[in-house]
Amino acid sequence: MASFWEYANPLKFMRTSDWLLPIVAVAALVVTATGLIWGFFFTPDDFRQGSTVKIVFLHVPAAMMAINAWVMMLVASLVWLIRRHHVSALAAKAAAPVGLVMTLIGLITGAVWGQPMWGTWWAWDPRLTSFLILFLFYLGYIALWSAIDDPDTGADLTAVLCLVGSVFAVLSRYAANFWNQGLHQGASLSVAPGTRMDWAYKAPLYTCMVGFGLIFLTLVLAGTRTEIRARRMKALVTRERMA
Repeated sequence: MASFWEYANPLKFMRTSDWLLPIVAVAALVVTATGLIWGFFFTPDDFRQGSTVKIVFLHVPAAMMAINAWVMMLVASLVWLIRRHHVSALAAKAAAPVGLVMTLIGLITGAVWGQPMWGTWWAWDPRLTSFLILFLFYLGYIALWSAIDDPDTGADLTAVLCLVGSVFAVLSRYAANFWNQGLHQGASLSVAPGTRMDWAYKAPLYTCMVGFGLIFLTLVLAGTRTEIRARRMKALVTRERMA
């Protein structure tokens, strides 16, 4: 645990991410490309949904990362509030745009998938509605960071917003279990007994999920490095002006 907290030091983080980032980026490219090509071109059509089911290889990984990104931001925000480690606050800030894009992909692919299945692009289903609210929380989080000049104050306020938004991250994941009504199906992947998805779809889907996770890690590492450098630049400019 002591070695883990070493990465709260910006210098230690920059040194480690300098060699780690290219490895993760290449792995993300290879795994994601493998999963998507496998899923879209080498899986059979579903006997009910036809070829439209293949959008699952984009929709499920994006929706998963949209929720998990907020969970990561929550953990990083709690670390900031409790231990005041700047790298954690900057990592949460860097994760927000990535989570926003993942949420948008989930909403768009869900609409494209839902139209032929449900006969409508949108329904005020509990899971869809909570997912839309999560998207708005992402927008609010990013806007709040942009509106505050003092970085520590911005980190404090966005951390509180992240705590509130976590309720909707949970609802987005479990809304289909909380309410029986609604068009959205239950989880496609589950540890519960019973077969929900054949391995012909499950294997490439798992590959895509790992790929999207690596994409998220790549972008967060790169974004955090950018935020650290931007803060250093701002500190240098401030010192020069004071001198």
